Amino acid sequence: MQKETGKQSGFTLIELLIVMVILGLLAALVGPKFFKHEGKSRQKAAKAQISLLEASVDTYRLEIGKYPTTEQGLQALRVKPDGLEKWDGPYLPKDVPPDPWGNAYIYRCPGEHGDYDILSLGADGNPGGEGDDLDIVSWKNIGQD
Repeated sequence: MQKETGKQSGFTLIELLIVMVILGLLAALVGPKFFKHEGKSRQKAAKAQISLLEASVDTYRLEIGKYPTTEQGLQALRVKPDGLEKWDGPYLPKDVPPDPWGNAYIYRCPGEHGDYDILSLGADGNPGGEGDDLDIVSWKNIGQD
């Protein structure tokens, strides 16, 4: 038989604080690396979406004979613009998606860098930027100058 001493087993406040400090240090070391990859993943997703939009815009041009105007925008891939008899869309299976940061893609035709430009303004939603704020554009690969 064991004799009861009146002590309860468990963790002391000091032990809990030490564990919390260790978890905090691990989060401080691992967190930034994880979020760095999240930004790159969003950039890659934006580039993939832009590529799909480019394919749809090119299909539109093959059938209509010209690209959608800036005023018609990417909506012309889903909704028939007025006065187009050859339109055989929709050219996208779903509505035009927002970029991975929740902003609308910018479409210009004629473009400054080709027949048309499609771009996302990155995480900050403003032109230019570096890192996560880098603009993702149809005329360059990610990270290309």
